[in-house]
Amino acid sequence: MKKLFALALVLCLVFALCACGESGGSNAAEGPFAPDGPVTLVVAYKAGSGTDNTARLLAKYAEKYVGQTIVIENVEGASGSQGWSQLAKADPDGMTIGFINLPNFNSNIVAGKGSYGVDSFKAICNHVTETSIVVVRADDDRFPDLATLVSFAKENKLVAATNGAKASNHIGAQAFAKSAGFEYTAVPADGTANQLLSLRGKESDFCVVKLADIAGTESEYRILGVFNTERLPELPDVPTLGELGYYADWLGSSRCVVAPAGVSDEVVAFYEAAFKAAMEDAEYLAAAEQAGMATDFKDAAATAALIAQQQTFAESLTDEFWS
Repeated sequence: MKKLFALALVLCLVFALCACGESGGSNAAEGPFAPDGPVTLVVAYKAGSGTDNTARLLAKYAEKYVGQTIVIENVEGASGSQGWSQLAKADPDGMTIGFINLPNFNSNIVAGKGSYGVDSFKAICNHVTETSIVVVRADDDRFPDLATLVSFAKENKLVAATNGAKASNHIGAQAFAKSAGFEYTAVPADGTANQLLSLRGKESDFCVVKLADIAGTESEYRILGVFNTERLPELPDVPTLGELGYYADWLGSSRCVVAPAGVSDEVVAFYEAAFKAAMEDAEYLAAAEQAGMATDFKDAAATAALIAQQQTFAESLTDEFWS
C-alpha cells in the first residue's frame, strides 16, 4: 500500500511539472493561445538601430509574460519595406510577430515600396511614441543653436541625411526646412543608424531623428530643437521649433507591435496582455527610463486606429510638400 501511495505521489508531481512547462511559467499571459516554442519578432531595420534597441529591451522583459524566448530577426532594406513584406507573408500562427514604424510604414505604402498594405497586419499594441528632434554633431561649432543653422542654411545649401526617401525623418526634415524657409539636399540612407553614421562621418550637416535613436550616444550630438507644442521635460533647455516661428505641431513616430493579418483574435489578445504586463513591469520601466525610451502602451484597438490615422496623414502629403 505504501509503495502504491508513493508511486501515485511521484506521478502527481510529474504531471504537475509537465503542466508548468507547457504553460511557459507562472507569469505567462493566460488564454486559449500560448506559443509552443521560440517567438520570432521581426525588426525591419539593422541591429543597433533605434527600433532594434527598443525592440530588444521590450523583448528581454516580455519573455517571462510570453512564456517563451523571443528571437529578434533583423530584416533590413528598402526603408523597412523588406522586413514588413516578409512579416506580412509569415504564417499567421502566432509564432511570428513584428514591429512597424509609423509614419514610415504608411509613407512606404503610399510610395508602393512593399508588397503589403494596412490590411496585411493585425495590430497588437503600441510600444513607444517618440518626438522628432533636430540634431547636429556635437563638435560642429557652426551651429550652436537652431536659429544659427537656419540663417546659415539660407546662405549655404546644407545636406541632411534621412532614414529613406519620404520616410519619417525625411518628413521631419521637409517640415523643418519648409517652415523655416530654406532649401537643403536630402541624402537618403537605409535606416536611421546609417543616417546618423552619415552625420558623424561629416557627410551631412544636420539630421531629424527621434530621441531613442541617439540613446546612449547623446554626447556625440547637439540637439537644437524639438517637434512639439511645448518643451520636453527631459530637454528643458531645448526650444520647440514653434518657439522660433517654425513648424509648430507635434511630429514624431510610433513603434507598434503587429502580427500577420490572418492571426486569430486569441493570438492578438495573448500578446496584447503579455506586452502590457511587460510595459508595466517595474524592472522594465527602470531600464526604459535609463535608456530614454518613451513607453506609450496602447491596446490593439487604439493601435489599429493610430495606424489608420497615420495612413491618412501620409496620404495627405502632396507633391508640393516634397518639392
